[in-house]
Amino acid sequence: MDEKIVTVLNEMSEYLSIPQMKKLQEVILKTFAENEAVKTDISNDEFLNMFLAAKRIEGCSERTISYYQTTVQHLLSRIETNVRKMTTEEIREYLSEYQQWNHCSNVTIDNVRRNISSFFSWLEEEDYILKSPMRRIHKIRTKTVVKNIISDEGIEKLRDNCKEKRDLAIIDLLYSTGIRVGELVNLNIDDIDFEGRECVVYGKGDKERRVYFDAKAKVHLKEYIDNRTDNNSALFVTLDAPYDRLKISGVEIRLRKLGRKLNLERIHPHKFRRTMATRAIDKGMPIEQVQKILGHSQIDTTMQYAMVNQSNVKASHQKFLA
Repeated sequence: MDEKIVTVLNEMSEYLSIPQMKKLQEVILKTFAENEAVKTDISNDEFLNMFLAAKRIEGCSERTISYYQTTVQHLLSRIETNVRKMTTEEIREYLSEYQQWNHCSNVTIDNVRRNISSFFSWLEEEDYILKSPMRRIHKIRTKTVVKNIISDEGIEKLRDNCKEKRDLAIIDLLYSTGIRVGELVNLNIDDIDFEGRECVVYGKGDKERRVYFDAKAKVHLKEYIDNRTDNNSALFVTLDAPYDRLKISGVEIRLRKLGRKLNLERIHPHKFRRTMATRAIDKGMPIEQVQKILGHSQIDTTMQYAMVNQSNVKASHQKFLA
């Protein structure tokens, strides 16, 4: 702060008289001193609440905000230093101990690092700190794991064993659109255009995008809606009265139970999204169009979702190299 004051005074010295310069220096020092006093009085918890409020304004979901809160709160409970004076060494030691306490993977600890980094980046942007202590704590290396998708046979097993029309409609909609589970549960009946086989969803940050579903999803959605007796505007509701809007946890639990019953490996909503992306790439859809459908702002994210089918790699090798 002192360097900035000196710079301002030096720049203005050509234009102001000595008495004016003295007055300018007095006002600047007083103003900055008051601002520094105000910043010093802010507690760590208050800084966290201000950060979370900023994230809400940015359009982050409550689930994301809750994750930020839990992660940063844990850091503040272990390091009692005021966040304005927290050092890189303190945070690095905390991350190392966190991994040992929780026996967590590099992927998990890197997620923790990213959340803490977002907090300190916000403090820097808002001029509460001069430089984020996270700048020297780089991305933690993780192994690239090829995540499995749901096979065609697995999809048919899930369809054939659905006891409820609602669950069948959910499976087909997730499989054909690749939408996030949060986007699925927020859909209303009026959002569905059956004629065009499309619907508008609101993704992360309330970004609007149009997605498309296939003929099977259309048929099963219509059957489900036509058989409903409630007046709820939500596209998917609970099976029993009072027929409330279905929650994310409700979808996750339902799919997990069905997958376990059929001995299918880890069935969850996000796996349908990855399956759809991989299927689209395998069938030749340009990656930019897959990115648009999935609602990714960065194409690198799409590439992580769309894992190339190994059998197609083998077929290409035999075709071009064997």
